[in-house]
Amino acid sequence: MEELQSRHRKELRDLQSRITQKKKQANKKSRKGVNEECDRLEAELKEQHQAELSRLGGQENDDTVDAIDDQLEDVTLQEAEEKTPSTTSVEQPNGDVPGEKLSAPLENGTQTQGKKPNRQKARLAKRAAEQEEQAKQAAEEAKNLPDMKQQERQRMLEYMRERGLHEKEIRADGHCLYSAFADQLEQLQVPLGSQPGEKPSVPYKVVRAAAADYIEKHQDDFMPFLEEPLDEYVHKVRDTGEWGGQLELMALAKSYGIDINVLQDFGRVEKIEAQGSDAGQAVWLGYYKHGFGLGEHYNSLRKAP
Repeated sequence: MEELQSRHRKELRDLQSRITQKKKQANKKSRKGVNEECDRLEAELKEQHQAELSRLGGQENDDTVDAIDDQLEDVTLQEAEEKTPSTTSVEQPNGDVPGEKLSAPLENGTQTQGKKPNRQKARLAKRAAEQEEQAKQAAEEAKNLPDMKQQERQRMLEYMRERGLHEKEIRADGHCLYSAFADQLEQLQVPLGSQPGEKPSVPYKVVRAAAADYIEKHQDDFMPFLEEPLDEYVHKVRDTGEWGGQLELMALAKSYGIDINVLQDFGRVEKIEAQGSDAGQAVWLGYYKHGFGLGEHYNSLRKAP
């Protein structure tokens, strides 16, 4: 349980760091969408942690929910617990000892217990104040910065036209790489699963599983690039909304035996080649660094009609 909670705190810190950075980069038009995306990611991570704690404890209960809430609040606010006095003190009326205080008695002779402040309300208030201050700072900084999103978008559209491609936008939900790859396979009539012609209800899950299986079966090719145990990394690829990147692209190219071309800003194309791929067939993805939600994003690039 301690190891699980330690990992949860690290994941929460990482998420909060990403959220803080992207909120600072948001402008007036995109701030609402960014905030909604951040809230959704926090909710998904909370749900994931709750499920993992429930599986470890054997059942879901209120203590599990409270533990998740406490972790999220502690990481978000990084606040030490406030010290609370245990009794309420009053001045000694006769002034026998200057400055000395005595505990105020109740009618039944017991001492008045100090009312402990509501930690959750205090945290929420502090969090709201910090977010408001961050929004103000981001707005001031945005006035002096170029619109990176618009510039990147215009350049990408130009390079797509040059290559006879048009864009199929993919939802920015953490599964974008896998969803875009699944869309490309569908355009090329390449089956996602083991049974040709079968169309899964959730294509990105099939693609995630294919990447995870390949990494698991070819550990020596991936272990030198990992900063965590292989089983944990494979679990993230297969079962969570963790973003995909270079390693997952390599695993997908090898698993499906098809080349992958990634069009990036300024017209750069990164090629991930697969041995034994069919000549003339290749997946085309568009990679954005600034254009969507919390940052990095992949879209599917289809051939223009």
